Amino acid sequence: MASSMSLKLACIAVLCLVVGAPQAQGAITCGQVVSDLTPCIAYIRSNGAGGSVPAPCCNGIRSLNNAARTTPDRQSACNCIKGLTAGIAGINFGLTNRLPGMCGVNIPYKFSTTLDCKTFRMTQHVL
Repeated sequence: MASSMSLKLACIAVLCLVVGAPQAQGAITCGQVVSDLTPCIAYIRSNGAGGSVPAPCCNGIRSLNNAARTTPDRQSACNCIKGLTAGIAGINFGLTNRLPGMCGVNIPYKFSTTLDCKTFRMTQHVL
């Protein structure tokens, strides 16, 4: 089962790299996004079972938010996140969109598979 999850994560990472590459002009890579947000996947898939958000998840959210300082970085990270969330079966977007706030990070929008990442600007935070 663990190897199946690892294979899925590897496929998602490759998908993010392929999908995000044309838009990626910033320093953030899909690999970094996947690395930062992977600790959140189990929490999201379990619909928040266990109560509080795991510290590694919040650390990843804060790290990604701090790394996304330019418009291209924010747009690249957004595209990678869209690819990552699209690859998680049965994702609970309500919980996913509450995670940043639960970790003390404020973002001005909600993630969905239809979010237009081209509209992200330097004044907005990714996570």
